[in-house]
Amino acid sequence: MIKLYNTLTRKKEVFKPIKKGQVGIYCCGPTVYWHQHIGNLRTYISEDLLKRMFLYNKYKVNHVVNVTDVGHLTSDADEGEDKLMKAIKKEGLPLNENSMKKIANKYLDGFLIDLKILHILNPDVWCKATEHVKEMIDLVKKLDKKGFTYKTSVGLIYDTSKFKNYAKLGKLNLEQLEEGARGKKDKERRNISDFALWLTNQPNHVMQWDSPWGKGFPGWHLECSAMSMKYLGEHFDIHCGGKEHIQVHHTNEIAQSEGATGKKWVNYWWHTEWLEMKDGKMSKSSGDIIRVKDLIEKGYNPLAYRYLCFTAHYKSPLTFSWESMDAAQNAFNNFKERVIEIKNNLSSNKTKNSYAKDFKDAINDDLNIPKALGITWDMIKDKELGNKEKYKLIKDFDKLFGLGVEDFKEDKIPKEIMIIVKEREQAREKRDWAKSDKLRDKLKKLGYFVEDSKNGSKVKKI
Repeated sequence: MIKLYNTLTRKKEVFKPIKKGQVGIYCCGPTVYWHQHIGNLRTYISEDLLKRMFLYNKYKVNHVVNVTDVGHLTSDADEGEDKLMKAIKKEGLPLNENSMKKIANKYLDGFLIDLKILHILNPDVWCKATEHVKEMIDLVKKLDKKGFTYKTSVGLIYDTSKFKNYAKLGKLNLEQLEEGARGKKDKERRNISDFALWLTNQPNHVMQWDSPWGKGFPGWHLECSAMSMKYLGEHFDIHCGGKEHIQVHHTNEIAQSEGATGKKWVNYWWHTEWLEMKDGKMSKSSGDIIRVKDLIEKGYNPLAYRYLCFTAHYKSPLTFSWESMDAAQNAFNNFKERVIEIKNNLSSNKTKNSYAKDFKDAINDDLNIPKALGITWDMIKDKELGNKEKYKLIKDFDKLFGLGVEDFKEDKIPKEIMIIVKEREQAREKRDWAKSDKLRDKLKKLGYFVEDSKNGSKVKKI
């Protein structure tokens, strides 16, 4: 039995698929105007674990992720310019369609590399907004015909007062909404929560399409509704995203989708909490971000970041610091070392145990990964259980964790690295902590992690 927390009902529910043994999952993908940071990637790691959990339970998974390559404005209030248009100017490219495609492909390619590095499974369908404009226009035609729309100088607007359950997902008090985050001072706008379906007020935008409401381009919220329904149908199982999407983006998606079809759209809404810094959420708009590339350049194994994400439940905030990365690197290295020891000595002792059942119960209980990780460590430390049985369980559990345990190998430390380790040990003996730290950082940049103990220093490949 699988249980998931449903944002729509604010409670944990038993998962009941629309089709037995199958699950349709839609995840909000990247707006490809800049690099994705490790905060964004925490969400994708959580969604990867969700997908792996269903695969572990022998479900047939249809996983769809969108790519926003047009239509995401710099403000949710339908103000500002398209983020990709802004990126074109920032990078000094000519203002034309080729530049927009170049920007989109550049940052999508970078995102795909990060997914591969972090062992995040690719979706079954990648769908780009620019390749699905026809579906978006068809969806708006349905809304227009049903009386959900009106025109302003911005474009075609969705009238949220016409949709009965608009406030449900975000538990919104529509009378207390403030201008700015949800709307703007616009005499033409009937309600502060109303939003643009089709924008016609940016004549210099390099990508525009003809429509019954004028030449323009789709609103960001429209894209997910149209593409998810194309690949998963008008009623599907799970819609995922970061918690920042709840009150605006996903709320607007429901209004569009259910307004057009007249029926329930998504059964389970599944949101991941933020990765937080000491000063709050990591944000691209602030410019203060950390990328996978930065982790690697600082000498960390990026899978140690994946491991770090296992230490907090997806519905709990996870605070990032370099100290927490050090701890995660240590824990990951220890895990890797123990797995290699077990693999190199496959003695057998079939002691009766409940590890497999306990593990499955943990991941099926709203994806309790921290508990599943604890069960894995208990199994590894079990002195009664044979290594052959342990390794079989480890490989099975890794179908969920995705750490690549079958590729774990004992590291051969090069002679030149050991010379630096020895030099560092001598510095520590002389209490020259500054030199010791400098040499540790040097080793990290060369791809090696040093662990100090009473018995001396142990060096491991990151």
